[in-house]
Amino acid sequence: MRYTFFLYHDEAGATEVSEADMERGLRMFGEYIGALKKAGVFVDTDRLAPSPTATTLSIRNGERLIQDGPYAETKEQLGGTFVIDVPDLDAAIGWAEKCPAAHFGKIEIRASIMPEGGNPYAG
Repeated sequence: MRYTFFLYHDEAGATEVSEADMERGLRMFGEYIGALKKAGVFVDTDRLAPSPTATTLSIRNGERLIQDGPYAETKEQLGGTFVIDVPDLDAAIGWAEKCPAAHFGKIEIRASIMPEGGNPYAG
């Protein structure tokens, strides 16, 4: 079963991180990705640009509305994702607690609802 980890953190605190701490953090994430791959559960990951660079789109009454910035104004912002393939939620929680992001933010874990073998929207 596929699970996605949504990694949230307070972007305001990120400006206070030293270069040495940033390098250490990147190394920790590299090691975590290596462990996921070695275990055969890694599917994908993505590191997102800071939330102020976001553009939010909606369509209301046939009119396209564009907003600079993220959809939600919150203290913690979505900073990245991991997708893993494991047997159950307990296994997903086990991998989430090993993720470096758990030490400075929060990780939301959600199961995929994709049917086995493909995209339900593909023609």
